[in-house]
Amino acid sequence: MLNSARLLVLLEIARTGTIVAAAQALHLSPSAVSHQLARLEQELAVALVERQPQSLRLTAAGVRLAEHAQAVADLMAIAQDDLRAHSEGDAGVLRLGFFASSGLELLPRALSVFAAERPQIELELILGQPHELVPDLEAGRLDAAVVFEHPLDPWCRQAAVDVEMFFDEPQLVVLPLRHRLGRRTAVRLAALEGESWIGTRGGHTGEPVLERACAAEGFRPRIRCRSDHYQVTINLARAGMGIALVPALGLGDTTGVHVCRLDHPRLHRRIGVATRPTNRNPLLRIFLAELRSAAEEIRALLDMQWA
Repeated sequence: MLNSARLLVLLEIARTGTIVAAAQALHLSPSAVSHQLARLEQELAVALVERQPQSLRLTAAGVRLAEHAQAVADLMAIAQDDLRAHSEGDAGVLRLGFFASSGLELLPRALSVFAAERPQIELELILGQPHELVPDLEAGRLDAAVVFEHPLDPWCRQAAVDVEMFFDEPQLVVLPLRHRLGRRTAVRLAALEGESWIGTRGGHTGEPVLERACAAEGFRPRIRCRSDHYQVTINLARAGMGIALVPALGLGDTTGVHVCRLDHPRLHRRIGVATRPTNRNPLLRIFLAELRSAAEEIRALLDMQWA
């Protein structure tokens, strides 16, 4: 196996033409350079230089090996630059999981500056529910996952995962414009007994939080349709097909419907990010700073609109 340090010694001799000059360039003593050259010739069993009174001349074998040494030096420089870029967060791969409604405003805010300032990085974005994303995070297939958690439907957190929560997102009631409660700014869940609902399919337990909350109020909601696509839900409410519970981040086009706050202590979502404490990807630290900043902006907007 050729020693890369000795190859670089030969390369410097080829560039400078003398032992002394090569030693100065490499910050070594002339005797150290001579020793490295002799060891290289001994290992290869071939003469690499012709020694003359005032200089050295590379043999044909020395010229060929110096060309290979240049290629090795180039590769080492590329590797060094690549690792430096990775360590400084200017290159690399970042794999992020996110739930659908976080992709409407929160995640784009966090990624806009992050990605624009780092055109060399590779971003992989995976859409899914928290209970689908967390196993991939634990297994190392994701660097982070933007998640939510319902107080009425918490998911089991594993010791291998850290969760940082940013803000509480209100659940809102979407009503047709001509609904009897269409002028309210807030409504209690008990006031909605007997309504037709456009519900969701539920989280990892399979039981939607709406049904859990209504059961605590002493009634069972009448579900006309289920959809986890909030714009579909809002469109159906606009058409008078029922009322719906929609998280604030999931609001899109609300033309033709009335939206009011739901007055309930446990019907909200907590929004945050899950990571592995052992993950040393330098891009993750930079992204999390952008995500925290975006989350603070969203929190302030929600407070102004729905406090």
